[in-house]
Amino acid sequence: MSGAALGVEIILVFFLALFLLHRYGDFRKQQRMVLFGTLVAWYLCFLIVFILPLDVSTTIYSQCVWDHQDLVSVPTISPVNHSSLNTSAEPTSRVLTQCYRPWSYIPENIRPLFWRVVYWTSQCLTWLLLPFMQSYARSGGFSITGKIKTALIENAIYYGTYLLIFGSLLIYVAVHPELHLSWYELQTIGITAANTWGLFLLVLLLGYGLVEIPRSYWNASRHGHLLIKTYFKAAKLMTEKADAEENLEDVMEEVRKISESIKYNHPLRKFIDTILRKCPVDYQEKMGRNMDDYEDFDEKQNMYPTEKNLVKLHKQVIYAVQRHNRTRVQWQILLQQAVHLEDVAKNETSSSHQFVHSFPSSETAGWVSRYVYTPTVEWYWECLLKRWFYRLLSVVLTLFSVAVVWSECTFFSTRPVLSLFAVFIQLAERDYNYLYIEMACFITIFFLCTCVYSTVFRIRVFNYYYLASHHQTDAYSLQFSGMLFCRLTPPLCLNFLGLIHMDSAISHQEKLQTAYTTIMGSMKVLSFIANGFYIYYPMLIVLLCIATYFSLGTRCLNLLGFQQFMDDSEMTSDLIDEGKELIRRERRKRQRIEDGENRRREWKERYGNQRDDFATRNRSSHEMKETNYSESSRDRQAKYSHSGSRAERDCIELLQDAEPLDFNADSLTDNPLETESGRPTAGRYLSMSSSRNRIFDDV
Repeated sequence: MSGAALGVEIILVFFLALFLLHRYGDFRKQQRMVLFGTLVAWYLCFLIVFILPLDVSTTIYSQCVWDHQDLVSVPTISPVNHSSLNTSAEPTSRVLTQCYRPWSYIPENIRPLFWRVVYWTSQCLTWLLLPFMQSYARSGGFSITGKIKTALIENAIYYGTYLLIFGSLLIYVAVHPELHLSWYELQTIGITAANTWGLFLLVLLLGYGLVEIPRSYWNASRHGHLLIKTYFKAAKLMTEKADAEENLEDVMEEVRKISESIKYNHPLRKFIDTILRKCPVDYQEKMGRNMDDYEDFDEKQNMYPTEKNLVKLHKQVIYAVQRHNRTRVQWQILLQQAVHLEDVAKNETSSSHQFVHSFPSSETAGWVSRYVYTPTVEWYWECLLKRWFYRLLSVVLTLFSVAVVWSECTFFSTRPVLSLFAVFIQLAERDYNYLYIEMACFITIFFLCTCVYSTVFRIRVFNYYYLASHHQTDAYSLQFSGMLFCRLTPPLCLNFLGLIHMDSAISHQEKLQTAYTTIMGSMKVLSFIANGFYIYYPMLIVLLCIATYFSLGTRCLNLLGFQQFMDDSEMTSDLIDEGKELIRRERRKRQRIEDGENRRREWKERYGNQRDDFATRNRSSHEMKETNYSESSRDRQAKYSHSGSRAERDCIELLQDAEPLDFNADSLTDNPLETESGRPTAGRYLSMSSSRNRIFDDV
């Protein structure tokens, strides 16, 4: 089993990162470079989180072996007193029986190499490659050289800021004569600077997530509150959707004017064709119909844009199309959520205890819907069990949040041990229960990552950064999230090791360090950060949690003019009413579409079968006529020769009209009725009959 757990987790974490990237990115439309860079960044960050508990259990086992070697190396047996021989052998045998290798043991030569590769790869991505790839993907250039030039110019100030910070720390170390600069110390300074930046942002995001995640699940159990908030979101999203459509119209109008002015033989026409390929299909068709490709251009009469203007227009087209598609998809998803919540509100008072949907799915129900998730089971889950499950989950998450806040304020105290997570790990360490140690570490760090990463997925910086699900996230936001993950994960793991007292720079205990901590280097190079900032700055999380609980940030944004959901705001009430009317309007529109489809389906089922019966009957009668034509002709002639009265001949004509005849039969002209009554041949009635059968062909 040596290294097997490591290999299994490496594979599982890869599929987890791939699943999340598929949910937020678009594999078919986005650039492969963007998807690959984001996937590697997310994968490395998730890998650190999942492998760190194995490193902790392996370190505890190594500490046990180290203590055992110390006991063996110290002679405690007296050669004279034999009673001391027995008493001293007992603790040694006890240590030998307790130091067994964990099932997830990682060899000593693998851990340092693994952490070194993972850490430095993630740091190169977040500080060098991803910012450059971010500017490259957002650039509107038409060539690789132009995009690279734009990316270098945009990142010049970005990289210069980091060099200034690193130079300041380097000068601080250089002015202290007791500190000798070496490659290891320079490396530690760089790691410390990166972790300090990450810890500063980590506390802000963690303080928001510790309160907002339990509260979100508690609010999810309140169907009325959730429905009202959905109405509020619908009103805001409709405004954004209308703005996106208007922006797209303006950009497409500018593209149309430039496309009409630049003809097919103009040197810049190839750039216009590239821009047109990025436009929606309906706009491409409109511009194609109004374009005269055979009209030559005249440089003296028209003022043509420059290549720089076309680059700017290309960037605007990419942004406008992506924003329009995102708001359109988000509106459909929000509409489904609102309809579902309204269905839940209606079904709560149902006495049949069966969930009824306003718009049943047109897809065929699978075996899960037929046998497992039946309408009765769905009613009990949606109307009864789901709210209690969310409330219980909210209470559990609240207890975890309280434990994290308490431990963040007391983890520097080692005697007595006040950090709750350190107490749990030390209790398990006494019995060397490695499975309990790994589960406790994994649950703790997973909760911390959930609070931080969920905040990264929720926050929105205008339209500059926004992670939208259902494949609607742009390339810039995907790579920006990868940068944030790579910068937040290392300080998050160091903070977790400090909470469980596995970091000697904070706990000041002579214990064996984890392989991850050794890669980070000794914080003693910058003592004011190790003994000051890393210990006292996390206490700020208490103030952030209080501010989040009372929604101070939401109130400030509301005062600045950004509409936020608040129960006691008049603007919120107006937006709720507006959203309710929008949902009601969309529901009526959808109901009309459903009714129209049902009517067409019923019409087709009713008259489509008759048309098939008519066609079958005509084919069979036609075949019978071809085989027995001579006999039927003689019978009709004999029958018609005996008919003397006018009324009888009319009856014979009606019967003849109902029978399909063949236009190619020459003997039809021998019909005596044609000469007597002067009526046309029965072939005319055949065409009328067949036309009646084809009345509903177009329905």
